[in-house]
Amino acid sequence: MNTTDLLQQVAFIKEIDKLKYIQRRTKLFNSDRHENDAEHSWHLAMMTLVLAGHADKPIDVLKVIKMVLIHDLVEIDAGDTFLYDTSKNHINTEEERLAAKRIFGLLPEEQAKEFMAIWEEFEEGVTDNAQFAKAMDRFEPLLQNTSNNGGTWAEFDVPYQTVYNKKKAIKNGSATIWNYAEVLLNESVEKGILRKETPTGTAE
Repeated sequence: MNTTDLLQQVAFIKEIDKLKYIQRRTKLFNSDRHENDAEHSWHLAMMTLVLAGHADKPIDVLKVIKMVLIHDLVEIDAGDTFLYDTSKNHINTEEERLAAKRIFGLLPEEQAKEFMAIWEEFEEGVTDNAQFAKAMDRFEPLLQNTSNNGGTWAEFDVPYQTVYNKKKAIKNGSATIWNYAEVLLNESVEKGILRKETPTGTAE
């Protein structure tokens, strides 16, 4: 590493401060304040440390932490995509890829390649590490919404089956955490904070 590398790294560090200004739709636990992307990423990193023992397959905890800290940096350029927004593609949008190249490109070449590879691995969601990282990414807002009387589910009238379909990715990383998440979803229906539809499509 040399002075040029350091200056590039500092430029990257300054740039990612912008993540603190990207507001998410979900709110803090038992709160009316919206979470920002930096808070979300920090929470996922802590969750990885705490919950890694529940992973179904051996994972590299440091690698997963890197994934959850890096995965939303693209939203500095691309903005936050709401999970239940049906008008946008949630899988590797070209907008996000361009953002990744620009933001990671601020780093020295080898680090830029490493960060890009980590981001791509998370987005593809195939490896054991990526599946656990995605489980954390799906689990945190579920916990937030159950603490906030339905949160975004209630606010945007998202039905149970849609939530279930989005959240079942948790199972790929941890059956134990998914079983717990299913209980929370069912309890949310019973409490009336998550709408469940009958087979005819009408709300129960």
